[in-house]
Amino acid sequence: MKALVTGGAGFIGSNLVDELIKQGHEVIVVDDESAESNSQFYWNFQAKNYWVSILDKDRLNEIFEEHKPEYVFHLAAFARIPPSIKNPVLSCEVNVVGSCNVLQCCRNHGVKRVMYSGTSSAYGLKNEPPLKEDMARDCLNPYSVSKTAAEDLFKMYYTLYGLECVIFRYFNIYGERQPLKGQYAPVVGIFLRQKQAAEELTIVGDGTQRRDFTHVSDVVRANIMAAETKNKDALGEVFNVGTGKNYSVNEIADMIDNKQVNIPPRKGEAKTTLADISKIKNLIGWEPTVDIQDWINQQLNNV
Repeated sequence: MKALVTGGAGFIGSNLVDELIKQGHEVIVVDDESAESNSQFYWNFQAKNYWVSILDKDRLNEIFEEHKPEYVFHLAAFARIPPSIKNPVLSCEVNVVGSCNVLQCCRNHGVKRVMYSGTSSAYGLKNEPPLKEDMARDCLNPYSVSKTAAEDLFKMYYTLYGLECVIFRYFNIYGERQPLKGQYAPVVGIFLRQKQAAEELTIVGDGTQRRDFTHVSDVVRANIMAAETKNKDALGEVFNVGTGKNYSVNEIADMIDNKQVNIPPRKGEAKTTLADISKIKNLIGWEPTVDIQDWINQQLNNV
């Protein structure tokens, strides 16, 4: 396939780009390194790389015109909740207008199918886990509002214009190239960095909050399987990408080190996240393969 990946130099996107290239696909990457959540960026020089914002619709259009991608994986975003609260306008511009720019390019240039990376923060605080795709959305901040507004754009481009799409809601992704410091870093990355530096592991609140931790390689596989699926029932649909299993932050900390310290809790965080993944299993045939405990043990053995 000829694939274009927006956000292809970031944590998830770069892992996807590497796997697509490994499988022999031609890849075009669009990224402007603006994501605050990434402490560094990873460009694969076997891809055709463009330092371009998805808000630059003219330049985006030129790239689509030149390369005519068949499949698009849209991961570029103004990511995570804290920065979106500080800058709601930019969050909405990138996540809504930027997504619309990508969709319009897909429509204008004959893209076969586009995969959208959304967020499980769409479920908010009201829904009781396990979280199912047909539950009412409960968006509590500019990040979740803008990301779920983009879900509706993707569905609309499918129903109105016939542009095939698959929409994902990711749950707590960790793994190779995850950010290791700062308020945007996943807790697994923070703990491993602290362990390596012989520091105490900083647990937010009492550590009983539970999360469905999903390895980045499983997320990559979900994207590629969605691009390749022949099941038309999957098109225009939203899918959870999680493991259907969760761990408390305390349990994750205990897997890594017993030198721990608690810090004040953050407001507005869900107590528990847990994905119901029956829909993606049934319609796309995807299921997770990486267990977080095995992965952490592997990382500790490599230290």
